[in-house]
Amino acid sequence: MKPRRADAEPFPWREAMAFGLGVLKLAPADFWSMTPRELSAALAGALPAGAGREPLPRTALEALMQRFPDQSMEDG
Repeated sequence: MKPRRADAEPFPWREAMAFGLGVLKLAPADFWSMTPRELSAALAGALPAGAGREPLPRTALEALMQRFPDQSMEDG
């Protein structure tokens, strides 16, 4: 077994299991038989098209904030 690189991030098992078992509702045996590439493809298929690829441009965020203002503090 190769030693882990010092700058390598550990695999996010908690998030992977939450997605596979909780969101996809896979049986544990099905989840554990998946390859990381298959799990990644399932995650990509579950997200809206383009999600996580590029951040929302500031102008688009400002337009959304203007269109849908936060009214939670107005209920005071």
